[in-house]
Amino acid sequence: MSAAAAKEILLAEPRGFCAGVDRAIEIVERALAKFGAPIYVRHEIVHNTYVVNDLKSKGAIFIEDLAEVPPGATLVFSAHGVSKAVQEEARQRGFHVFDATCPLVTKVHVEVAKLAREGYEFIMIGHKGHPEVEGTMGQLESGIHLVEDIDDVARVQPGQTEKLAVVTQTTLSVDDAAGIAAAVRQRFPAIREPKQQDICYATQNRQDAVKVLSQQVEVVIVVGSPTSSNSNRLAELARKLGVDSYMVDSADELQPEWLQGKVRVGLTAGASAPELLVNQVIERIRALGAVSLQRMDGVEETMKFPLPKGLKL
Repeated sequence: MSAAAAKEILLAEPRGFCAGVDRAIEIVERALAKFGAPIYVRHEIVHNTYVVNDLKSKGAIFIEDLAEVPPGATLVFSAHGVSKAVQEEARQRGFHVFDATCPLVTKVHVEVAKLAREGYEFIMIGHKGHPEVEGTMGQLESGIHLVEDIDDVARVQPGQTEKLAVVTQTTLSVDDAAGIAAAVRQRFPAIREPKQQDICYATQNRQDAVKVLSQQVEVVIVVGSPTSSNSNRLAELARKLGVDSYMVDSADELQPEWLQGKVRVGLTAGASAPELLVNQVIERIRALGAVSLQRMDGVEETMKFPLPKGLKL
């Protein structure tokens, strides 16, 4: 065993799959079992390479353009949600649709629709081009203004400020979003905020766990795909706290030099990363010389979301 290799692994709690991801994957698997392959899925069901490839092997076909889906086919909307235009196009094309949008994203959509009817415009805090942001902004034809950082807040020009509300992408950095929201409040003091913050419980819990983890280790490994917003935020957060942090899509991406000279390595996973991948990373770190594994104490998540009607087997 190398004297330079990490000796201990500290496992974050909670980590990995959240209720929305569990539900989205189960919707695709049940649709395949009930209706047979192929099942079409608009966009990656969740942002994880392993999960997407696993479902492909079972008969799921991932598409971006609904024109690729044959008439009468079964179509699943991804966990990130879709715009009204995509919903309408699916209806017009006559697809058998199951909506795997995370209920916490749907909550934001419902709030937007309700307040828009009351004449509100919106500031949305989020990342341009992310499918969740496109889906939420696409709930309305106009009147949602995206801000990605504090500088954007100074530049945004809503049509009116008497009725203005703020909504947030559910997978952002809790701390970054709070800073941007503070700048929004400062510029628009009368802005309406959601009763409960839009950032989801799982994003918050995983970030809170990384804050505790980072105080106890010398390097943090995050299991997650490059497209996963919440996984990227975990790696960023550890770095902001002064700890080296790396994201891996699979165990074979882990580089031995990351662990050289480190005694304790922290390990976590984004909300779309399966535990199987975490276990493979543990085995790789053990093969590089780690001799002990400890699990952090953390919040126990019991959230479960119901499946759409029509998917009981």
